[in-house]
Amino acid sequence: QVQLVESGGGLVQAGGSLRLSCAASGRTFSSYVMGWFRQAPGKEREFVALISGSGGSTRYADSVKGRFTISRDNAKNTVYLQMNSLKPEDTAVYYCAADGSRSYSMRPSEYDYWGQGTQVTVSS
Repeated sequence: QVQLVESGGGLVQAGGSLRLSCAASGRTFSSYVMGWFRQAPGKEREFVALISGSGGSTRYADSVKGRFTISRDNAKNTVYLQMNSLKPEDTAVYYCAADGSRSYSMRPSEYDYWGQGTQVTVSS
């Protein structure tokens, strides 16, 4: 069982930056692929980024590539999402998720554990 708690969301102007954190419980954090997803009102949950257990491999959605960076600190059981050059269309609830099967998937259905989400609002 893994429990995930996101933090770091908030209101920011377009062009600004935010850093999201996701703290995980459990002793096997490094065995999970970790992902960030987001969901805007009236839209489906969409993939943002993922990172391998070691942190050596990452994958990004085209919409955030070059602006967002995912990283992890396995000693702290924490995964991060640094978001730069934010746009109003980045406004959403952001969720972190853990994939025990290490499928490196962009599909939410492949993830076993989810946090409660943190709101990110980008004003124009």
